[in-house]
Amino acid sequence: MFKPGEWGSAQPVHKGSGHAKLHDKQSERDHRQLRIDKVGVRGLRFPIQVRDKARAVQNTVATIGMFVDLPKEFKGTHMSRFIEVLNAHGNVVHVENITEILHALQHKFQAATSHLEIEFPYFMVKKAPVSGMESVMDYTARFDATACHRDIDFVLTVQAMVTTLCSCSKAIAAHGAHNQRGEVTVQIRSRKAVWIEDLIEIIENSGSSELYALLKRQDEKAVTERAYENPVFVEDLVRNVALKLNAHSDVTWYKVEAENHESIHNHNAYACIEKG
Repeated sequence: MFKPGEWGSAQPVHKGSGHAKLHDKQSERDHRQLRIDKVGVRGLRFPIQVRDKARAVQNTVATIGMFVDLPKEFKGTHMSRFIEVLNAHGNVVHVENITEILHALQHKFQAATSHLEIEFPYFMVKKAPVSGMESVMDYTARFDATACHRDIDFVLTVQAMVTTLCSCSKAIAAHGAHNQRGEVTVQIRSRKAVWIEDLIEIIENSGSSELYALLKRQDEKAVTERAYENPVFVEDLVRNVALKLNAHSDVTWYKVEAENHESIHNHNAYACIEKG
């Protein structure tokens, strides 16, 4: 909720007065009796620093959303205050500051709940399977954090691509089998921090083959043959990921989605598993 007395007391602007109060439209009383669950800013680009398993930290750029609840009594919220809170924590957002930012939003707006969404590209160096040549792969990671009073809910999302080869196609075709790129999205809640790299590894080990940015001919041969020897339906893909997450002692909840961009159909194949 907002502080009592913030609404209804704004004075009209008087021309020619350098000290006149500007009318605070957002703080006016609203009579529709409808609270808003989340209101704020979205699509804000901002530099962030995240933990990197190999190099301690990684600098990247995030797309950020910041929100609070709005009680039914108030017409609007003050959007500039979201940016004030973000910039008050420096010109780079550190992952360790997420809880502080959430509580700062609650304090700034006198809100019961606050929300922070941070989505960013995450980069890893990978070696080709035969030549060993290194290249940089990009993935998508996301933090969704919510503070309700003093309680914090945190969801980590990681998205990675894999190759999947159709088991049915391999079984019925005289030559080869169709394959596709599978987009896997994993969301987790955990007892303690889980490395982004570990989720990427789980995803990449669950398909027919992982992807690489750079492959020489000997690498392409190895990747193609590995995929052919390891056919995976979209159903297999989500089950393979789910089994690995079930075995992870720190993961308390997950949602696994896979979407195969089919190479011989004009539609995609999709599967989802969620642990309640």
